[in-house]
Amino acid sequence: MNDPRITPPLPPDFDAVIVGAGFAGLYMLHKLREAGFTAHVFEAGDGVGGTWYWNRYPGARCDIESVDYSYSFSPELEQEWQWTERYPRQPEILAYLNHVADRFDLRRDIDLNTRVTAAHFDEHAGLWRIETDRGQPVTARHCVMATGCLSVPKAPELPGIERFAGATYLTAAWPKDGVDFTGLRVGVIGTGSTAIQVIPQVARQAKHLTVFQRTANFSVPARNGPLPAAEQQRIKAGYPDRRALSRQSLFGIPVAVPEAPRRTRDIPPAELNQTLETLWAQGGAMSLLAAAPDVLVDPEANARVAEFVRRKIRATVKDPDLAERLCPSTHPLGTKRLCLDTEYYETFNRDNVTLVDLRATPIETLTEHGLRTREAEYRLDALIFATGFDAMTGALLAMDIRGRNGRSLREAWADGPHTYLGLASAGFPNLFLITGPQSPSVFTNMVMSIEQHVDWIADCLAYLRARGIRCIEASAPAQAQWEAHVAAVADATLMPQADSWYVGANVPGKPRVFMAYLGGLGPYRQRCDEVAAQGYAGFELTPAAATV
Repeated sequence: MNDPRITPPLPPDFDAVIVGAGFAGLYMLHKLREAGFTAHVFEAGDGVGGTWYWNRYPGARCDIESVDYSYSFSPELEQEWQWTERYPRQPEILAYLNHVADRFDLRRDIDLNTRVTAAHFDEHAGLWRIETDRGQPVTARHCVMATGCLSVPKAPELPGIERFAGATYLTAAWPKDGVDFTGLRVGVIGTGSTAIQVIPQVARQAKHLTVFQRTANFSVPARNGPLPAAEQQRIKAGYPDRRALSRQSLFGIPVAVPEAPRRTRDIPPAELNQTLETLWAQGGAMSLLAAAPDVLVDPEANARVAEFVRRKIRATVKDPDLAERLCPSTHPLGTKRLCLDTEYYETFNRDNVTLVDLRATPIETLTEHGLRTREAEYRLDALIFATGFDAMTGALLAMDIRGRNGRSLREAWADGPHTYLGLASAGFPNLFLITGPQSPSVFTNMVMSIEQHVDWIADCLAYLRARGIRCIEASAPAQAQWEAHVAAVADATLMPQADSWYVGANVPGKPRVFMAYLGGLGPYRQRCDEVAAQGYAGFELTPAAATV
């Protein structure tokens, strides 16, 4: 047998393997191809689309406007695709991503119905060995995780679930052919962003809908509607400026933040109320937050905006007691995901809708015919679980990823995710994360953040190739400094006060760590650009001739 210490390693099958074929994976493949790299995508679903392939539940819709929740890398694509609504529905986003896959001939390098189960770094060869649930392993110099922030559903954990004789549905694994709830008694568990979209749709069809609420959430109206052709044309004519503003903004949308914004507490009540009324009428969640830039850091500012939203809930829901139960009181505004809705609160004025407050009367068990709380039993024909996701880290830790010395990512992240810029993790050379933990990701327009990461990664790989660099790895000191910065920014806000999926509070046993960077997309982009301009400061680079 040849001695592996002196046998030259074989070249990898690909320069890069990409895991996931959603917005991130598709663009990463296109970008690497353009740069002359060989790349291949593995996708667990039987179609491209990522989040928008799996989440096809009734009412599924994006909470970023369609003209912004779209790729900016191709001016031709920007101009040719016609959006039909202000906020795009899941079928339209999925159609868009399929159009992108076809337009740029991406499918020939994508394996569908193929789940990556393991990725192990071979230190001798300086490459990744990737295993799937189908076929032989492949090797790649680089491994890029385009697995998404909200891609692993949190399974319902309720006693007696195996006894329930009715149909059960998980919103993130909805039947492709849809579900007809006509004449049925339906229950929905959850009142987060997904449930707030599902509930009005099911209420219009079901004989009776029972909503089981543990935590009331803040939601603002979308004011969705058709996107007039003239308005779309006006936006397209100004796309370069609109995209430039989005890239430098806090949230990745075209809303400028004043250089010296007024403190909300200094704004006269009548003036603030008028501003909030205008934004409420216009619709949109992020603009409401941007109206008071200190709303996530100043308790008084937050209380003023939160009470405005509560007044709107009380004015919408006719039953005063019911309205109060729908008014959030357990967390500051925006510290859980600020939801966007279409007639969510109005739905509770329907005669066929009941709200059950699980804080006052917790679930005891599911029964054969329904659900029993501490005070009553509810007969149900079907039950919908809108129970959220194992966010940010779930998809990564579901794979057996092993870096130096065979150390697993699960072991390395046992006390929470550890990354440098949310792009890489010390001990895992040539492994890149698109919108990984400790990057702005879920606090921004995801497409804008995805493009920033993909462009950075592609430029990095070109830099390595041009200089004969075999491996790149986040240094432990740089990673520690970045994590401290991420934590300090989060701790300066009200965000850690909430038991949210941002800190993993929805998954029992998950380490409580704030997992996103709150410094804003524009400042984060500048930091990443500075790191690259300084020869990838904070990363350790290993030349091809050196030992990995």
